[in-house]
Amino acid sequence: MADIKSPESRSNSVFSVTDANRHTSPPAATASPKVAANPLFLREEEIRQGIELLFYAYRDFTAEADAFLDKLGLGRAHHRCLYFIGRNPGLKVSDLLAILRITKQSLSRVLGDLIEQGYVEQAPGLRDRRQRLLSLTEKGAGLERDVFELQRSLIARAFRDSGAEAVDGFRQVMLGIMEPGDRTKFLQRHGRRKGPQGV
Repeated sequence: MADIKSPESRSNSVFSVTDANRHTSPPAATASPKVAANPLFLREEEIRQGIELLFYAYRDFTAEADAFLDKLGLGRAHHRCLYFIGRNPGLKVSDLLAILRITKQSLSRVLGDLIEQGYVEQAPGLRDRRQRLLSLTEKGAGLERDVFELQRSLIARAFRDSGAEAVDGFRQVMLGIMEPGDRTKFLQRHGRRKGPQGV
């Protein structure tokens, strides 16, 4: 059997650690010490299973929340706005647009719905009156909390059942998938920690 650790003997179905990390590894300044990746995890079948896991997990993670929001005439885009505005009171429209990466037209429509229905309020910037700063109203904060509680139970159960080491591994994988710019911002905001917090 060919030695999978030897570059010369790897089949095309095995991705090299260098190639896999080229776009996904955290910058050296923020990376935590860890054991080198096992090439077995980089086989095509393992990566395809990872893609399937992401699909099924996200489908189930959003299903109950989607059904709840649909009864209110809202959708996933509305929830994303509520979530990030709730996490960042006074968020600039331009910053929300950068997070969601949707068109200005799409964001304008979604924000229009949320403002019209009393979930979001906007105010001019203190230094630049042309800026629009977004915050949740009391009604909006209540809705965001309701949806959060639906999803919290899924995450909390998975964290408890998996254990601290697995949770930290999950976090590292998610950070690795993120683009470097967003990963850096996330780490600057939340820091690097190990294990589930407050679960």
